[in-house]
Amino acid sequence: MWQVAAVTVASGGDNIGVYVPVFAAAGATGISVYTAVFVVGVGVWCASARYLSTRPVIANALARWGHVLLPVVLIGIGLIILIDGGAFGL
Repeated sequence: MWQVAAVTVASGGDNIGVYVPVFAAAGATGISVYTAVFVVGVGVWCASARYLSTRPVIANALARWGHVLLPVVLIGIGLIILIDGGAFGL
């Protein structure tokens, strides 16, 4: 469980460029709300991942195909972001 939290914190370094301006403009209440939503969201993702990875069918599929599936999913998400953002229309 702590390993998941460490990876979440370590991989969030690029978000500093987003959070600093948002937190600078938000008051104490806004920062509290943003922080609470982030903590709850991470908890939901971690609980969902734990639940799904302990199902034998899903665990076996991830063990067998995870090294192929993860890059495909990440590239797909990146392409969707680029297309929706109009990056190819420049």
